[in-house]
Formats: sequence, structure tokens, C-alpha cells
Amino acid sequence: DEIPTVVGIFSAFGLVFSVSLFAWICCQRKSSKSNKTPPYKFVHVLKGVDIYPENLNSKKKFGADEKSEAKNKSAMPKNSLHLDLEKRDLNGNFPKTTSKIQSSPDLENSSPKHFTERKKDSVSPDSLKSITSLSSEEKQDKLGTLFFSLEYNFEKKAFVVNIKEARGLPAMDEQSMTSDPYIKMTILPEKKHKVKTRVLRKTLDPAFDETFTFYGIPYSQIQDLTLHFMILSFDRFSRDDVIGEVLIPLAGIELSEEKLLMDREIIKRNVRKSSGRGELLISLCYQSTTNTLTVVVLKARHLPKSDVSGLSDPYVKVNLYHAKKRISKKKTHVKKCTPNAVFNELFVFDIPCEGLDEISIEFLVLDSDRGSRNEVIGRLILGSSAEGTGGEHWKEICEYPRRQIAKWHMLCDG
Repeated sequence: DEIPTVVGIFSAFGLVFSVSLFAWICCQRKSSKSNKTPPYKFVHVLKGVDIYPENLNSKKKFGADEKSEAKNKSAMPKNSLHLDLEKRDLNGNFPKTTSKIQSSPDLENSSPKHFTERKKDSVSPDSLKSITSLSSEEKQDKLGTLFFSLEYNFEKKAFVVNIKEARGLPAMDEQSMTSDPYIKMTILPEKKHKVKTRVLRKTLDPAFDETFTFYGIPYSQIQDLTLHFMILSFDRFSRDDVIGEVLIPLAGIELSEEKLLMDREIIKRNVRKSSGRGELLISLCYQSTTNTLTVVVLKARHLPKSDVSGLSDPYVKVNLYHAKKRISKKKTHVKKCTPNAVFNELFVFDIPCEGLDEISIEFLVLDSDRGSRNEVIGRLILGSSAEGTGGEHWKEICEYPRRQIAKWHMLCDG
């Protein structure tokens, strides 16, 4: 009886030893492999444009860049101001080759983009102020250039638009002095076809290279269409900034032979300021017994065009605030293609405190757009601290409770 027990114990110990030895050998092989293959970092590059340029902010340069940097430092005069950050291009990358500006033939043969990069390598302290002042004035006047191509496919009866790139966009972010641009394109006048490109991060020269094909458009109708490009900068925390727009009437443009390459200067967005933002008729009634506020959105008139396409599709969003904190929101139905909308919609809000001292109401008139974010046409605030007719209207409903009081109000910019 003792012999089988001893044999079983020894066999168990042998099994445990062999398993542990096998695991130890595997761990040694994995550690040796990990030491042989160094870690690497993957940067997504799309046709020469870095999607994540913030990963390249380190000061390390490799290979030929270190040598060229040492040569530039040795050749640079002592009285010049050298800025390492300025050696990067507008996408945050370091140029592969750097050369000195000495002769006029080099200036004539070099492209404008390379010339600006070379010019930034050395800046004297005396001319620094003049250069920055000129650059600020040019940025205010110029909004950049949009490059695109147009083509018509007769076999598929399709209109093809390729948005290639934009150059020289202004910086919409004052802290990083860059933008996050993207483009919205609409075919006017019907606004049936709406597309937009992807957002390119932290660049003033975005290379989109995106093709949009619109089927079912007869070639005979191309002359009646107009392309509207809206160039915007994405903002994660607020409404996107509008950089400018480009309007291309297709009348007189021949697309029967081959692809047509075009470029247009970006201009400021066309907003009719003379007609204002329109007016809104609001009726209010404060019930002190039930501590409720009745709001009736009646009418809107003289609303401006939201874009160059024609009439807008307005609706009203009502936000109730208590001590600058939104506690309730409502919205009306959308009225199609009209500058003079009739809503006649009633909303009842429960007031969380007695009295209207800390209560205010915000009215946002928006243009409904299925393809993208709805744009604000005008804004109105009613409350004790509001100015103009908004404060007067609020004062009247506080003095005369249980009375429905209606007034027209001018809308301001959203």
C-alpha cells in the first residue's frame, strides 16, 4: 500500500515541475522577443497631410534634419532672432530641406509657400514688428483660396465635384493660431444636395481631396445651378466659426469635354445687415397664484435669408433660465420657406421660485437644415436685466399679473 502512494506523490511533483519549467521557458522567449523588437508609434498620414499633428510637437529630429539644423545654427548671424517653432509648416511638420535666400533667381523659381517658410527662418528684431503688423492686416483682408474641380459623367448622368484643398485660411483659434477647417457644399437653388468634408485638425492649408458625385442631374440643367461652398472651422465647445464662402454660378461653364480645374478667393459670408435679423411677436402672462408663466410664440416677420439659396425654414426654440441655469426648453414646429412665419404655439412653464426676479427667457429663431447643424437667424432675451423692449415687456407682466401682454421685439445676432 505504501509503494503506490509514494509513486503517486513523486509523479505529482514531477508533473508540477515540468509545467513550471515549460512556463518559465515561454516567458524567457517572450521577453527576448520583446527586447529584439523595439516599440514604434503609428501616425496616420493621408496623402501627405498629418491628421494628428499634435503628436509631432516634440523637439526631436532624426537623420538629415539634425545635420541641417546644426548647419543653419552655425550659419545664422548673431544679431538675428531664431525661432525653432517657425521652421514647421502650417500642418505642424518640419520641412525636409532648408536653404538660404541669397540670390534673386532663387526667389523667382521658388513657390510662394516655400518662400514664406524660408522667410521665417531668420527674423531681425527691428523688422519683427513691421512683419507682424503686415501679416495681421493681410489676414483681415484675405480669407484664403479654395481649389476644386468640376466634371460631368454623361454615361451615368452624374455631376462630379472634387474639393481639392484650401490655402491661406485665417486662424480662428487665437490660442493655437490655427483652425480646424471643413467645407459644406450645397447645390442651389433647391438645396436638395448637401454634403460636407471631414474636419482636418490644426491646419491653415487643408488638403481634403474629396469627391462628391450627384446622380440624376441632367446636363441641360447644369447651367441653371449654382455651387455654394461654406468654409468653417470646427469648435468642440460652441458653434462652429464661419471663415467665409465661395459662390460659383454654373451658367456659361462648359463641362462637356473634360474635367475643369478651378480656384476662387474665399470671401466674407453675405449677410444682409440692413434688413436686420427680423422681428418676433411674443405674448406673456404670469400667474402669481399658480406660479406659472404662459408663453405664446405668435409670429415672426422680415426674417433674413439664412444663405444665398433663398427663403429660410424658421422655427423658434424657447429656453427658460433660473439664475443663469437652463431649467426647461421648448420649441415650435418648422415653417417652410417663409420670411413671415405664423406659429401660434403656447407653452406653460412652472416657475421654481416666487416672483420673476431670477427668471429669464431666451428665444432662438433658427433655420431648419436636415443636412447639417441648424443656423441661428436671431436671438431675443426677456428678463429683468434685459435691455430695450425685452426689459420693458418683462416689467409689464410683473406689474400686471394674470394679464396676457403681447409685443413685437427686434431680434439681435445669435
